[in-house]
Amino acid sequence: MKYVLVTGGVVSGLGKGVTASSIGVILKACGLRVTSIKIDPYLNTDAGTMSPFEHGEVFVLDDGGEVDLDLGNYERFLDIKLTRDNNITTGKIYQSVIDKERRGDYLGKTVQVVPHITDAIQDWIERVAMIPVDGKEGPADVCVIELGGTIGDIESMPFIEALGQFSYRVGPGNFCLIHVSLVPVLNVVGEQVLEENVKAKLAQFCHIPAENIVTLHDVPNIWHIPLLLRDQKAHEAILKELNLLGHLLCGYVDIATSGPTISASIFNLSICSVARKPALELWTARTKVCDMLHDPVRIAMVGKYTGLSDSYLSVLKALLHASVACHRKLIVEWVAAGDLEDATAIEAPDVYKAAWDLLKGADGVLVPGGFGDRGVQGKILAAKYARENKVPFLGICLGMQIAVIEFARSVLGMCDTNSTEFDPETSHPCVVFMPEGSKTHMGATMRLGSRRTYFKVPDCKSAKLYGNASFVDERHRHRYEVNPDMVSQLENAGLSFVGRDETGRRMEIVELPSHPYFIGVQFHPEFKSRPGKPSAVFLGLIGAACGHLEAVLKYGHASKLLTKGLSNGKPMVKIHQNGNLKPSNGSLNGVYSNGNGVHY
Repeated sequence: MKYVLVTGGVVSGLGKGVTASSIGVILKACGLRVTSIKIDPYLNTDAGTMSPFEHGEVFVLDDGGEVDLDLGNYERFLDIKLTRDNNITTGKIYQSVIDKERRGDYLGKTVQVVPHITDAIQDWIERVAMIPVDGKEGPADVCVIELGGTIGDIESMPFIEALGQFSYRVGPGNFCLIHVSLVPVLNVVGEQVLEENVKAKLAQFCHIPAENIVTLHDVPNIWHIPLLLRDQKAHEAILKELNLLGHLLCGYVDIATSGPTISASIFNLSICSVARKPALELWTARTKVCDMLHDPVRIAMVGKYTGLSDSYLSVLKALLHASVACHRKLIVEWVAAGDLEDATAIEAPDVYKAAWDLLKGADGVLVPGGFGDRGVQGKILAAKYARENKVPFLGICLGMQIAVIEFARSVLGMCDTNSTEFDPETSHPCVVFMPEGSKTHMGATMRLGSRRTYFKVPDCKSAKLYGNASFVDERHRHRYEVNPDMVSQLENAGLSFVGRDETGRRMEIVELPSHPYFIGVQFHPEFKSRPGKPSAVFLGLIGAACGHLEAVLKYGHASKLLTKGLSNGKPMVKIHQNGNLKPSNGSLNGVYSNGNGVHY
């Protein structure tokens, strides 16, 4: 096993996650199998209880792990499925060591940071690196490890010590350090792209070869980063350090970033096989298409955390994947849900008008998941607007629940109906707390991870979007669900719960058949969207917003189908019987289902 460690300096948020993901992409393009580990030095056991304002979105894995959003970058870039153990936190490490101490595993010894904590970190990395994450048997060739935070942070010190020891444990030629650092930019001067004299100076002071210094400057979209690495032959430096080019080269690589972007470094590395030149033709083509799009599609994102885009990072990526597949330039109109409410009309009429103007000017409306009652009334008003005005609508998790609440209020006349999350005493509980949930513990007490949804109405839009599958496996993260005792009333009034769990009592997908595109899903489809495999319901939303839903329903997510988007309203498709993703007349996006069910 080869290990590539990505660290960061100066400030946090430089782009270590994108750098680590891009390194994985280019190594995978060289024919290597790649896995990833993210280390977060905070004391939380996982990201599940952290506010999106504090740490961005909580990314959910198939096994129900609530992890750092960088694992989402790894999964999207590398098209892999990670486990909860691929995210290491200080809390997990200390908890595992304390559990061992309580069991008497240390035989009465004094438990210390060195060697017990540092050994536990190294053991965890070695164990998790061997877990296959690409659907194949056996371990990967390379494990890319990202150390969160900044070098010098006090909470990172045990991990830095452990990783220093780890480089000796795995031996020369098996460990590579890539350090991401900041190259400041003065606005008057413009963006700093490292010239030869600057590289020479860095090389002198960092004691590394100048050719091992790579610049990752600001780019139109992050899909360019693997291409920048390839163009500057960063993969060759890494492969030499890992003995993947047939000989061992001892050294240290430093990748510097300009502006608020990226940088990296390398230290001693080794592998038995010889890697090939990176095959990134499809990646390059998709990146170019994304840059050239000009016909806009406007999606109103009506949420609670609109002040921090990372709160909805996977949703944004899923919208982008679908937009590129439909050859449209994505424009997200951020609408703070609270700004749509009557209280805002009184307190800040200009803010209220601006919010409604954005909503009414959008081609589609998306209400993402969330917790708490702030902004809920605004989300309900957004769903009402989309339903009554035939605007394409997608509700995710809470977004689905508020769509059901709005329908019950407006169509069934149940003015006081609500979720028991927001009104425990409501006389018409439209959404209720799950029977197996816990109200006393926050962490990992929700319905989490991959669960199966069965289509009960084969001819519905969502089933068609999933390639006429009979079921779909998607990831969940929720405590509340639609009250099954109210379903018959809602369906008699026109709603259709087309997707349910295996019991038939848990509502997973709702549609309004009389509407051009009005879909709510209890799961989070954004977590399994990929650049070449856009999420089905996101693809449907963008297709409907572009006026091409029928083409998308017919061609967009059928079995083993490649699309190259829509041109003048006409679908351009290429079907390959073997399902392989091949460039053909510009076709870019591999979309597929596997027989009777779809696993995203």
